[in-house]
Amino acid sequence: MANQQSTAQDHGRPHKHEGPKKHIIAFIFSIVLTVIAFATVAAGEINVKFTYMLLVGMALLQVFIQMAFWMHMKDRGHMFAIIGILSGVFVAFTCVIMAEYWVWW
Repeated sequence: MANQQSTAQDHGRPHKHEGPKKHIIAFIFSIVLTVIAFATVAAGEINVKFTYMLLVGMALLQVFIQMAFWMHMKDRGHMFAIIGILSGVFVAFTCVIMAEYWVWW
């Protein structure tokens, strides 16, 4: 009972503390992406197709930043979560494609 804490050293690998530096950089990058998205839409004079492509691209970049830095998916030991997320994306994409084919048929 004296030592019931589970640490990374119990599993044979040393614990590496990243500190807040990477989180602050990721937060600032997320804020910058959000400001660019709002400015793009607020401008209104930009081509609509370009605006959509830019927003989708920035949204995907935002997802990767959130997953890597806030959900720690870049670290070892998260393969099960990554497989689950990719499986969900595959199922959702398949459902959208099948719904479109169903409507167009």
